[in-house]
Amino acid sequence: QVQLVESGGGLVQAGGSLRLSCAASGRTSSANTMGWFRQAPGKEREFVAAIRWSGGSTYYGDSVKGRFTISRDSAKNTVYLQMNSLKPEDTAVYYCAYDRSITTSYSAEAYDYWGQGTQVTVSS
Repeated sequence: QVQLVESGGGLVQAGGSLRLSCAASGRTSSANTMGWFRQAPGKEREFVAAIRWSGGSTYYGDSVKGRFTISRDSAKNTVYLQMNSLKPEDTAVYYCAYDRSITTSYSAEAYDYWGQGTQVTVSS
């Protein structure tokens, strides 16, 4: 089992920044991927970013490229999502997710464990 705890959400004005954190505990492995997804009311869960635990390769959704940065601190088993130049359309609940497989997926169905989510609200 893997437990994920997100933090760092909140209310910010358009153009502002926030940093989300996701602390992983339990049976983690360096051969896996951790990712961020988001879900706005009435919309499907959307891929935001992912990072390979070993090697640190990163992947981004088209809507956040150039504005968001995913990173990890292996010693703390923590993944971060730095969000800059935030827009009202970034408003959503952001979820941290963990994929046990050796490949990296952009699909929510591929991820095995999920955090409880943290609300990000961007005002115009």
